[in-house]
Amino acid sequence: MRADEHEEGVRCFSSQQVQFHIKDVYVPEPDQILMELHGQDLLQGRVVDFSDRGGTRKAFAVVEVSGFTGPVVVPVAKVMRLEG
Repeated sequence: MRADEHEEGVRCFSSQQVQFHIKDVYVPEPDQILMELHGQDLLQGRVVDFSDRGGTRKAFAVVEVSGFTGPVVVPVAKVMRLEG
């Protein structure tokens, strides 16, 4: 691709609505974007284990969340029991 062809292609995006994957963003960090978009979302899952933190036993809950490939580790103090 010649430089002038690239420049023309870039100009066609100016002031246009576009879409892209979060994983492709350079600035800000993708995890910052996720926190801003979804930081207050609640997840639900099932506690499958506990993990210690130094001298504090069972400080973290290991939770299976449907749709995630692996468990999520959350401080026990931040876990809320679902009623029902």
